[in-house]
Formats: sequence, structure tokens, C-alpha cells
Amino acid sequence: MHACRTSKAILGMIEDFSTFHQSLLELVKSFEKKNVLVKLNSDPDSNIIRIYGERSNGLALAKTGLEEIEELALTTAEHHPYWSLLYNGSQILKIVLDKWNDKLTEDEIKEILWYIEEIKNSSNNVTSHSHSE
Repeated sequence: MHACRTSKAILGMIEDFSTFHQSLLELVKSFEKKNVLVKLNSDPDSNIIRIYGERSNGLALAKTGLEEIEELALTTAEHHPYWSLLYNGSQILKIVLDKWNDKLTEDEIKEILWYIEEIKNSSNNVTSHSHSE
């Protein structure tokens, strides 16, 4: 009986999100009619919606996406076989994106090379462990 209530609650949340998503699509269309450019990117199966303004660009989008990757890396336990790959890879990307329109310093290049070595070292752990999650 408890499992049935849980299933109904989950179904209700899915329906609520679907309703919210549909309402948001209508809202975006109403702003488009007023010549306000808004981009909506959604994945209803994952309950994720992103809204971008007309002045957003690829670099800004990449930086915000990287923030989510960094959050996963920082909240994942270090014993997870992919943690080091995720963390060190995200640190390389952070340096690169922060300097996208600038020149990397010698120290930043050394830091990137250090992260690369960490990725190489951790790749041995990945090949010796299988993980499904």
C-alpha cells in the first residue's frame, strides 16, 4: 500500500512538472510575440528546463554548464571510480573557459599539465574497475 502511494506521488510530480513545462512554453511564446527573444531548452524526462536571454552566448552557456559539472564533481565521493576524471577534467575546462578570450599564462599551462597527469593516473583505476550507476 505504501508503494502505491509513493507511485501516485511520483506520478503527480511528473504531471505537475509537465503542466509547468507547458505553461512555461506558452509564456515564452507570449514574449516572442512581443519581440523578446527567449530561448528555452528543456528535457522533460529529466525535469530540467533552461531559459536563455537574447544576449547569452556560447561561452556563457559553456561556463554555466561547467558549474553544474563542477557541482557533481564536488558532491561525488572521491572513492567513485570516475571522480578524478570528472574533477580534473572540469578544472582544465574551467581554466580554458576563463581564459577563452585571453592568453594562458605559463602557470596555467603547468596547472593544466598537472591535471592531465592526474587524469592519466586515474584512468588506470577506471579500466580496472567497472561501475554502473
